[in-house]
Order: sequence, then C-alpha cells, then structure tokens
Amino acid sequence: MKSLRGLIRHSGLILLASLLLFFSLLVYVGGEALLRRYVDGRLVGLAQTLAKIIDQHPNLIDSSNNEYALAAEVGGNDKHQRELQEVAHSLMIFSPDGRVVWKGPEAVAQHALPDDTVFQRLRLGHTVFETVESVEGTPIRHLFLPIPPEGQLRYVLHAEASLLFYRESLNGLVILLLVGSGTVLLLAWTASGWLANTILKPIERLSAGSEAMCAADLRKRLVLDSPYQEFRRLTQAFNSVMDRFQRGVESQRRFVDHAAHEMQTPLTVLQGNLEVALLKARTAEEYREALISNLEQVARLITLTRSLLTLAKFTSDKPPLHVIPLSLDSLVEDLIAELKLLFDERQIRLCVDAQSVPLIQGDAQWIKQALINLLDNALRYTPSGGTVTVRLQTAGKWISVTVEDTGHGIESEHLPHLFERFYRTDWARAKDSGGTGLGLPIVKEIVEAHGGAISVTSQVDKGSAFVLRFPVPS
Repeated sequence: MKSLRGLIRHSGLILLASLLLFFSLLVYVGGEALLRRYVDGRLVGLAQTLAKIIDQHPNLIDSSNNEYALAAEVGGNDKHQRELQEVAHSLMIFSPDGRVVWKGPEAVAQHALPDDTVFQRLRLGHTVFETVESVEGTPIRHLFLPIPPEGQLRYVLHAEASLLFYRESLNGLVILLLVGSGTVLLLAWTASGWLANTILKPIERLSAGSEAMCAADLRKRLVLDSPYQEFRRLTQAFNSVMDRFQRGVESQRRFVDHAAHEMQTPLTVLQGNLEVALLKARTAEEYREALISNLEQVARLITLTRSLLTLAKFTSDKPPLHVIPLSLDSLVEDLIAELKLLFDERQIRLCVDAQSVPLIQGDAQWIKQALINLLDNALRYTPSGGTVTVRLQTAGKWISVTVEDTGHGIESEHLPHLFERFYRTDWARAKDSGGTGLGLPIVKEIVEAHGGAISVTSQVDKGSAFVLRFPVPS
C-alpha cells in the first residue's frame, strides 16, 4: 500500500528536480549563447576596425614592410592593441584567389586557409564564422570578413580567437549548476520530510482517535487543535458523520426494540390462548373461539411484518419504484370509487375536490398505498357523520394531494413525532384501533422516494389535514 508521506516527498522531489533541470538547461543555453556572442562580438569589433584601416590605407598591404607597418598602425592605438592581445589569436589577410597577402606575427597559415564555400559566401558580402579544433584539441573561433563589405571583393580578413576560456567557463557553469542543484535537492528532501510530518501529524491523531471509538461509546467526538482550517473542516465533517451515524444506530435500536415489543404482544396472546386451550378438554365451540382469537393475532403479526418489510425496502439504497408518467387525477378518482362503499358503511362522507394537474413521474402502486394509509387513518379516527375530503391541486412547481378529515384531531405536542416509527398518540392507543404506528412512516418514505415531502396540520376536535407534495417534472 502506498504511503502518503512517501508520495509527498517523492512528488515534491521529482517536481523540484524537473524545475531545476529546466532552469539549469535554460541557464546553460543562455550562458553559452552569451559567451559565444561575447567572443564573436570582440572578433567582429577588432576585424571591422582592421578592415576599416585597410580600406582607408590600402598602401599598407603593398609596402615592403607591410607586416610591421600594419601592426604599427593597429598598435598605435593602445586600446586596439589590448583588444588584439585579449581576443585575437592571429590575424591574416587573403587575396580573392586565396593567397596570403598579410599575416600577424602569430598567424598559422595552414590552419586558416578558407575553402571555396567560404569564398563564395564572402563574395556575396557575408561575414562567415567557423569553429574548429586545433592540433592540441583547443576550440578556435574563426571569422572571415570581406573587404570592402560591399562591392567587389579585394581582400579577405581572417581573425581567430581561442575558445579555451569559453569552454572552461561553460564547464565551470555546469559544475556550479550540478553542485547547486544537488544542494537544493538535498535541502528539499529534508524539508519535504519535515513538511510531510507536519501535514500528516493531525491526520494520524484523527486516525488514532477514530480507531479508539467503538459502538458502545458513539457519543465520543474527535477534538483536534490545529491552526489549519482544512484539518478543522475535516474534523467537523468527521464529527458530523458520527452524529448522523449515532442517530442512525439509535434509530435502528429503537426500531428493533419497538418491533420486538409490538411482536411480543400478539405472540404472548397466542401462547396464552394455546396454553389455556390445552389445560383441559373443551368443546368444539370453545376450540373454535380460541382459534378465532389466535387468527386475529396472526393477522396482526402479518400486518406488522408487511409494514416492516415495506419500510426495509424503502430505507435501502434502491427503493422499489417503477417510475412512469402518472396521472394523479385518474389515480385519485379510481381510489375514491373503490373506498366509497367502505366509508358509506361507517356513515362518513368521502368527497373529492380535484383540479386538472400535470403528469408526474411516479409509481402508481406505491402512491396509491400512501393514499390508502392516509384514508385508513381518517376512517379510523373520524366519527360517524364526519367528512373526509381529498383535494388535488397545483401549487407552483409542486402538485399537492391533501387528505383532510373532521375527526378528533391531534395534539400539538404529538405533531413533530407523527412520522416516527411505532409512534402512536395516547388517544390512539386508548382507542385501540389496531394500528401499528407504521402507516405514516411508510407514507413519508414513499413520498420522499418520489422526491416529494409530507406535512400535517391539525386542531383538536376540528380535524387533521395531511398534505403530500410531488414535484412537477421540468
């Protein structure tokens, strides 16, 4: 497994080495260009000065002591003499046919004769530069200059300079860059280790703190005193995740406890009925009554189990929805027609107030189940002579389905807990309507799986109104 510390150090070192390599190449290429330009500039300056003298005093070339006369003319200027000693290794002058007509005291003719290609370029008025190796292996820079620079070629001025200092300067620059880069990389490797330790120390403390947590102590939270806001945000995010995890675990525990409690009652009744029935011989009618009582408890267990399975499906990662374009108008009308007879038997009016609304993306089976749960609650808690109304309307980007009754109503302290699992109001428990406390949580899960929301308003002795909101597809 890769180490983040190693990744930080190696990545930083590779990046810095790449930058140093690029910088060193840039410095080397730039230094080499500047040195070559300096050497060429000195050669050109000296050659142009000598060419100007020759062009102004052509008789110097033809005099019997031309070598000394020209040298005296050039040497008469101390500045030019210093330039000659510093830059030029030798000076020579050729005729257009390649014959040496003048040479300096240190000129070596056999090493300076230009070839035909050079003469062709010189006749075109070009200045020619060449770099060659001497017998000793020293690089020498040659300059060939036409005299005059324009017009018919009369002479070719040749000047050369040793590039030994040039080469030594570049070698010294390479050594300096290597030593400097190596020192910088060594310092960078040390600094990257310190930086990695500084960065990772808070993460190690977070890891140690998280590993010390256990299921028995979910209220424990991480505390990290770090000056960096990123680590503080990481700590806050981790604690926020732990808060949600704690709420989820506690909710699951309550759910299991409530489910076990709800199942325990019918199972205890079943066991008691069977034990009483087996204590002595009984008539067929008595056995029949015991079986009917047990059958009621089995039905209650089946209802509870189905509700639990439904909740388990909707709390999973993929709710069991088959979403299609759905008309709520038709769905509500069909449902009212199916349940109207049941409401009539209880002498409760079932009304519908439906507007034409757009299609939604939904699962008809589960939305119908949600409405059945709400209408079943309204039927349970609305007295005879009451009214249950189903309203359907569009409100902005939402389509609302409201189930309103004129029943007992719900106390305000119970409203925030109505959609909690197994939660039942005191009045509902006293009435013993046979509910499991899972109907409204199931409705909430169904609506939220469709991207909607559920809300409730209620007043005691006036009734309740449950509102389902579904988004209108864009």
